[in-house]
Amino acid sequence: MIQALKGVRHMASSSVKQAVSELSVPVPWGEIRGKVWGPDHGRPVLCLHGWADNCGTFNTLLPLLPKECRYVAVDLAGHGCSSHRPAGVLYSFPSYVLDVRRVVEAMQWSKFSIIGHSMGGNIAGMFSALYPDMVEAVVLLDSYGFLPTDLKEMPKVFRQGLDEMIQFEKKDEDKKRRVYTYERAVERLLAGNPSLSEQSAKILLERGLVQVEGGVEFSRDFRINLKNVVRITVEQSLELQSKIQASVLVVLAEDGFEKMFAEHEQKKFTVDLLQAYRDRNNTVVTVPGDHHVHLNNPVVVAPLVSDFLQNKVLSNSATLTDTDASKL
Repeated sequence: MIQALKGVRHMASSSVKQAVSELSVPVPWGEIRGKVWGPDHGRPVLCLHGWADNCGTFNTLLPLLPKECRYVAVDLAGHGCSSHRPAGVLYSFPSYVLDVRRVVEAMQWSKFSIIGHSMGGNIAGMFSALYPDMVEAVVLLDSYGFLPTDLKEMPKVFRQGLDEMIQFEKKDEDKKRRVYTYERAVERLLAGNPSLSEQSAKILLERGLVQVEGGVEFSRDFRINLKNVVRITVEQSLELQSKIQASVLVVLAEDGFEKMFAEHEQKKFTVDLLQAYRDRNNTVVTVPGDHHVHLNNPVVVAPLVSDFLQNKVLSNSATLTDTDASKL
Protein backbone atom coordinates (compact mmCIF):
# COMPACT_ATOMS: atom_id res chain seq x y z
CA MET A 1 0.00 0.00 0.00
CA ILE A 2 1.01 3.57 -0.51
CA GLN A 3 2.64 5.36 2.37
CA ALA A 4 0.79 8.20 4.04
CA LEU A 5 1.48 11.58 2.56
CA LYS A 6 4.19 13.50 4.31
CA GLY A 7 1.84 16.39 4.95
CA VAL A 8 0.65 19.48 3.18
CA ARG A 9 3.13 22.27 2.70
CA HIS A 10 3.05 25.56 0.84
CA MET A 11 5.45 25.51 -2.07
CA ALA A 12 6.65 29.05 -2.58
CA SER A 13 8.57 30.07 -5.66
CA SER A 14 8.57 33.12 -7.85
CA SER A 15 6.03 31.43 -10.13
CA VAL A 16 3.66 29.50 -7.93
CA LYS A 17 2.37 29.61 -4.37
CA GLN A 18 -0.08 26.82 -3.76
CA ALA A 19 -0.70 24.14 -1.16
CA VAL A 20 0.42 20.77 -2.46
CA SER A 21 0.89 17.35 -0.89
CA GLU A 22 4.18 15.50 -0.95
CA LEU A 23 3.92 11.96 -2.29
CA SER A 24 5.99 8.88 -1.45
CA VAL A 25 5.47 5.51 -3.12
CA PRO A 26 7.67 2.65 -1.88
CA VAL A 27 9.57 0.68 -4.53
CA PRO A 28 11.97 -2.24 -4.06
CA TRP A 29 15.07 0.01 -4.02
CA GLY A 30 13.64 2.99 -2.11
CA GLU A 31 10.85 5.40 -3.01
CA ILE A 32 9.30 7.34 -5.87
CA ARG A 33 8.61 10.87 -4.68
CA GLY A 34 6.33 13.51 -6.12
CA LYS A 35 3.71 16.18 -5.52
CA VAL A 36 -0.08 16.21 -5.67
CA TRP A 37 -2.45 19.00 -6.67
CA GLY A 38 -6.24 18.96 -6.59
CA PRO A 39 -9.18 17.37 -4.74
CA ASP A 40 -8.99 13.86 -3.29
CA HIS A 41 -11.56 12.47 -5.69
CA GLY A 42 -10.70 14.54 -8.75
CA ARG A 43 -10.21 12.85 -12.10
CA PRO A 44 -6.71 11.36 -11.88
CA VAL A 45 -3.93 12.74 -14.08
CA LEU A 46 -0.35 11.47 -13.88
CA CYS A 47 2.34 13.98 -14.86
CA LEU A 48 5.72 12.75 -16.15
CA HIS A 49 8.69 15.10 -16.56
CA GLY A 50 11.49 15.10 -19.10
CA TRP A 51 15.04 13.76 -18.97
CA ALA A 52 17.18 15.25 -16.15
CA ASP A 53 14.23 17.38 -14.94
CA ASN A 54 11.87 16.62 -12.05
CA CYS A 55 8.22 17.07 -11.16
CA GLY A 56 8.83 20.78 -10.56
CA THR A 57 8.57 21.14 -14.33
CA PHE A 58 4.78 21.24 -13.83
CA ASN A 59 4.77 23.87 -11.06
CA THR A 60 3.64 26.73 -13.28
CA LEU A 61 1.30 24.78 -15.58
CA LEU A 62 -0.85 22.71 -13.22
CA PRO A 63 -2.33 25.67 -11.28
CA LEU A 64 -3.76 26.87 -14.62
CA LEU A 65 -5.49 23.58 -15.49
CA PRO A 66 -9.01 22.41 -14.52
CA LYS A 67 -9.48 22.26 -10.76
CA GLU A 68 -11.67 19.16 -11.03
CA CYS A 69 -8.63 16.96 -11.71
CA ARG A 70 -6.18 15.45 -9.26
CA TYR A 71 -2.69 15.87 -10.64
CA VAL A 72 0.07 13.57 -9.42
CA ALA A 73 3.49 14.66 -10.67
CA VAL A 74 6.30 12.23 -9.89
CA ASP A 75 10.06 12.44 -9.83
CA LEU A 76 11.11 9.54 -12.03
CA ALA A 77 13.70 7.17 -10.59
CA GLY A 78 17.11 8.83 -10.38
CA HIS A 79 15.57 12.30 -10.67
CA GLY A 80 14.57 14.95 -8.15
CA CYS A 81 13.86 13.52 -4.71
CA SER A 82 13.29 9.92 -5.84
CA SER A 83 15.71 7.11 -5.04
CA HIS A 84 18.45 6.19 -7.48
CA ARG A 85 18.34 2.73 -9.00
CA PRO A 86 20.60 0.11 -7.37
CA ALA A 87 24.29 0.05 -8.22
CA GLY A 88 25.07 -1.65 -11.51
CA VAL A 89 21.62 -1.05 -13.02
CA LEU A 90 21.09 0.83 -16.29
CA TYR A 91 18.26 3.34 -16.79
CA SER A 92 15.91 2.39 -19.62
CA PHE A 93 12.44 3.22 -20.92
CA PRO A 94 10.91 -0.16 -19.97
CA SER A 95 12.07 0.41 -16.38
CA TYR A 96 10.38 3.82 -16.30
CA VAL A 97 7.19 2.30 -17.72
CA LEU A 98 7.30 -0.30 -14.96
CA ASP A 99 7.72 2.49 -12.40
CA VAL A 100 4.55 4.15 -13.72
CA ARG A 101 2.77 0.82 -13.32
CA ARG A 102 4.02 0.64 -9.72
CA VAL A 103 2.80 4.16 -8.95
CA VAL A 104 -0.71 3.68 -10.36
CA GLU A 105 -0.96 0.30 -8.64
CA ALA A 106 -0.10 1.95 -5.32
CA MET A 107 -2.76 4.61 -5.91
CA GLN A 108 -5.27 1.98 -7.05
CA TRP A 109 -6.07 3.85 -10.26
CA SER A 110 -7.79 1.74 -12.90
CA LYS A 111 -8.37 4.64 -15.33
CA PHE A 112 -6.39 7.86 -15.56
CA SER A 113 -4.88 10.40 -17.94
CA ILE A 114 -1.24 11.31 -18.52
CA ILE A 115 0.57 14.57 -19.23
CA GLY A 116 4.14 13.91 -20.34
CA HIS A 117 6.93 16.28 -21.33
CA SER A 118 9.75 15.12 -23.59
CA MET A 119 11.02 11.80 -22.17
CA GLY A 120 7.94 11.71 -19.96
CA GLY A 121 5.84 11.83 -23.13
CA ASN A 122 7.72 8.85 -24.53
CA ILE A 123 7.05 6.93 -21.33
CA ALA A 124 3.39 7.96 -21.62
CA GLY A 125 3.22 6.70 -25.19
CA MET A 126 4.71 3.34 -24.30
CA PHE A 127 2.51 2.89 -21.23
CA SER A 128 -0.63 3.86 -23.17
CA ALA A 129 0.20 1.30 -25.83
CA LEU A 130 0.85 -1.51 -23.35
CA TYR A 131 -2.09 -0.67 -21.06
CA PRO A 132 -4.63 0.94 -23.42
CA ASP A 133 -7.56 0.10 -21.15
CA MET A 134 -6.07 2.13 -18.29
CA VAL A 135 -5.40 5.43 -20.07
CA GLU A 136 -8.23 7.84 -20.87
CA ALA A 137 -6.33 10.75 -22.44
CA VAL A 138 -2.71 11.67 -23.16
CA VAL A 139 -1.09 15.09 -23.50
CA LEU A 140 2.37 15.07 -25.12
CA LEU A 141 4.28 18.29 -24.44
CA ASP A 142 7.02 18.70 -27.06
CA SER A 143 7.14 14.93 -27.42
CA TYR A 144 6.03 12.42 -30.05
CA GLY A 145 5.22 9.61 -27.63
CA PHE A 146 8.01 7.49 -29.13
CA LEU A 147 11.60 8.16 -30.18
CA PRO A 148 12.57 5.69 -32.92
CA THR A 149 16.13 4.72 -33.74
CA ASP A 150 17.42 3.63 -37.14
CA LEU A 151 17.88 -0.13 -37.08
CA LYS A 152 21.40 0.18 -38.47
CA GLU A 153 22.41 2.44 -35.56
CA MET A 154 21.28 0.10 -32.81
CA PRO A 155 24.44 -2.02 -32.41
CA LYS A 156 26.57 1.14 -32.08
CA VAL A 157 24.17 2.70 -29.58
CA PHE A 158 23.92 -0.51 -27.56
CA ARG A 159 27.69 -0.88 -27.31
CA GLN A 160 28.15 2.80 -26.47
CA GLY A 161 25.71 2.52 -23.56
CA LEU A 162 27.44 -0.55 -22.15
CA ASP A 163 30.90 0.97 -22.50
CA GLU A 164 29.78 4.20 -20.84
CA MET A 165 28.45 2.21 -17.88
CA ILE A 166 31.78 0.41 -17.46
CA GLN A 167 33.66 3.71 -17.53
CA PHE A 168 31.22 5.28 -15.08
CA GLU A 169 31.73 2.45 -12.61
CA LYS A 170 35.51 2.92 -12.74
CA LYS A 171 35.28 6.51 -11.54
CA ASP A 172 35.92 7.32 -7.91
CA GLU A 173 32.83 8.48 -6.05
CA ASP A 174 34.27 11.93 -5.48
CA LYS A 175 34.69 12.35 -9.24
CA LYS A 176 31.08 11.39 -9.86
CA ARG A 177 29.72 14.16 -7.65
CA ARG A 178 30.70 17.81 -7.66
CA VAL A 179 29.92 20.42 -5.02
CA TYR A 180 28.67 23.83 -6.19
CA THR A 181 27.51 27.06 -4.69
CA TYR A 182 23.82 27.62 -5.36
CA GLU A 183 24.62 30.37 -7.88
CA ARG A 184 27.07 28.15 -9.72
CA ALA A 185 24.53 25.30 -9.79
CA VAL A 186 22.02 27.62 -11.46
CA GLU A 187 24.65 28.60 -14.03
CA ARG A 188 25.53 24.96 -14.64
CA LEU A 189 21.90 23.96 -15.21
CA LEU A 190 21.30 26.88 -17.58
CA ALA A 191 24.46 26.06 -19.54
CA GLY A 192 23.25 22.51 -20.10
CA ASN A 193 19.63 23.49 -20.79
CA PRO A 194 19.44 26.56 -23.05
CA SER A 195 15.65 26.23 -23.26
CA LEU A 196 15.25 27.04 -19.55
CA SER A 197 14.70 30.55 -18.27
CA GLU A 198 16.59 31.44 -15.09
CA GLN A 199 13.31 31.39 -13.18
CA SER A 200 12.50 27.91 -14.52
CA ALA A 201 15.97 26.65 -13.62
CA LYS A 202 15.47 27.78 -10.04
CA ILE A 203 12.11 25.98 -9.91
CA LEU A 204 13.71 22.72 -11.04
CA LEU A 205 16.52 23.15 -8.53
CA GLU A 206 14.01 23.19 -5.66
CA ARG A 207 14.02 19.39 -6.04
CA GLY A 208 17.21 19.12 -8.05
CA LEU A 209 19.77 19.96 -5.36
CA VAL A 210 20.80 18.48 -2.02
CA GLN A 211 22.69 20.34 0.68
CA VAL A 212 26.15 18.91 1.44
CA GLU A 213 29.22 20.08 3.26
CA GLY A 214 30.63 23.06 1.40
CA GLY A 215 27.61 23.74 -0.81
CA VAL A 216 25.10 21.78 -2.89
CA GLU A 217 25.13 18.76 -5.21
CA PHE A 218 22.74 17.85 -8.01
CA SER A 219 20.36 15.21 -6.68
CA ARG A 220 19.94 13.28 -9.92
CA ASP A 221 21.75 10.04 -10.62
CA PHE A 222 24.36 10.74 -13.27
CA ARG A 223 23.78 7.31 -14.77
CA ILE A 224 20.81 8.91 -16.50
CA ASN A 225 23.38 10.68 -18.72
CA LEU A 226 24.59 7.37 -20.13
CA LYS A 227 23.33 6.26 -23.53
CA ASN A 228 19.98 4.50 -23.33
CA VAL A 229 20.57 1.01 -24.72
CA VAL A 230 16.92 -0.03 -25.16
CA ARG A 231 15.71 1.29 -28.52
CA ILE A 232 12.85 0.61 -30.92
CA THR A 233 12.52 1.13 -34.67
CA VAL A 234 9.99 3.37 -36.39
CA GLU A 235 8.04 0.26 -37.42
CA GLN A 236 7.84 -0.86 -33.81
CA SER A 237 6.91 2.65 -32.73
CA LEU A 238 4.05 2.83 -35.21
CA GLU A 239 2.81 -0.62 -34.20
CA LEU A 240 2.79 0.38 -30.53
CA GLN A 241 1.19 3.72 -31.37
CA SER A 242 -1.65 1.88 -33.11
CA LYS A 243 -2.51 0.18 -29.80
CA ILE A 244 -3.24 3.46 -28.02
CA GLN A 245 -6.97 3.85 -27.40
CA ALA A 246 -6.75 7.13 -25.48
CA SER A 247 -7.43 10.51 -27.03
CA VAL A 248 -4.10 12.24 -27.70
CA LEU A 249 -3.12 15.91 -27.77
CA VAL A 250 0.36 16.66 -29.13
CA VAL A 251 1.63 20.17 -28.31
CA LEU A 252 4.88 20.91 -30.15
CA ALA A 253 7.07 23.97 -29.60
CA GLU A 254 8.25 25.92 -32.65
CA ASP A 255 11.80 26.04 -31.29
CA GLY A 256 11.54 22.81 -29.35
CA PHE A 257 12.62 19.21 -29.53
CA GLU A 258 12.90 18.77 -33.27
CA LYS A 259 15.17 21.79 -33.73
CA MET A 260 17.23 21.11 -30.61
CA PHE A 261 17.74 17.39 -30.59
CA ALA A 262 16.27 15.44 -33.48
CA GLU A 263 18.77 14.34 -36.09
CA HIS A 264 17.91 14.48 -39.78
CA GLU A 265 17.03 10.78 -39.91
CA GLN A 266 14.76 11.11 -36.90
CA LYS A 267 12.79 13.90 -38.57
CA LYS A 268 11.51 11.41 -41.14
CA PHE A 269 10.27 9.24 -38.30
CA THR A 270 8.52 12.10 -36.50
CA VAL A 271 6.60 13.01 -39.64
CA ASP A 272 5.24 9.45 -39.77
CA LEU A 273 4.34 9.46 -36.08
CA LEU A 274 2.53 12.79 -36.26
CA GLN A 275 0.60 11.75 -39.35
CA ALA A 276 -0.48 8.55 -37.59
CA TYR A 277 -1.89 10.61 -34.71
CA ARG A 278 -3.81 12.79 -37.16
CA ASP A 279 -5.11 9.75 -39.03
CA ARG A 280 -6.66 8.55 -35.78
CA ASN A 281 -8.43 11.90 -35.25
CA ASN A 282 -6.02 13.10 -32.58
CA THR A 283 -4.87 16.71 -32.32
CA VAL A 284 -1.41 18.02 -33.20
CA VAL A 285 -0.72 21.71 -32.60
CA THR A 286 2.37 23.90 -32.58
CA VAL A 287 2.86 26.82 -30.20
CA PRO A 288 5.49 29.57 -30.08
CA GLY A 289 8.25 28.80 -27.61
CA ASP A 290 11.03 26.37 -26.87
CA HIS A 291 11.36 22.89 -25.39
CA HIS A 292 10.33 24.03 -21.88
CA VAL A 293 7.53 26.37 -22.99
CA HIS A 294 5.10 24.64 -20.60
CA LEU A 295 7.31 25.76 -17.69
CA ASN A 296 8.71 29.05 -19.03
CA ASN A 297 5.45 30.39 -20.44
CA PRO A 298 2.56 28.15 -19.33
CA VAL A 299 -0.17 30.55 -20.47
CA VAL A 300 0.63 29.52 -24.05
CA VAL A 301 0.04 25.84 -23.30
CA ALA A 302 -2.60 25.87 -20.54
CA PRO A 303 -5.67 26.77 -22.65
CA LEU A 304 -4.98 23.92 -25.09
CA VAL A 305 -4.48 21.37 -22.33
CA SER A 306 -7.46 22.65 -20.33
CA ASP A 307 -9.84 22.43 -23.30
CA PHE A 308 -8.57 18.95 -24.10
CA LEU A 309 -9.07 17.69 -20.54
CA GLN A 310 -12.47 19.34 -20.37
CA ASN A 311 -13.64 17.75 -23.64
CA LYS A 312 -12.01 14.33 -23.39
CA VAL A 313 -12.03 13.67 -19.64
CA LEU A 314 -14.27 15.95 -17.59
CA SER A 315 -17.20 15.96 -20.01
CA ASN A 316 -17.46 12.22 -19.42
CA SER A 317 -20.42 12.06 -17.07
CA ALA A 318 -19.54 8.62 -15.75
CA THR A 319 -19.08 8.66 -12.00
CA LEU A 320 -15.73 7.47 -10.79
CA THR A 321 -15.69 4.36 -8.69
CA ASP A 322 -13.70 4.22 -5.49
CA THR A 323 -10.85 2.46 -7.28
CA ASP A 324 -10.70 5.16 -9.96
CA ALA A 325 -10.42 7.98 -7.44
CA SER A 326 -7.19 8.73 -5.66
CA LYS A 327 -6.64 6.97 -2.36
CA LEU A 328 -4.16 9.60 -1.27
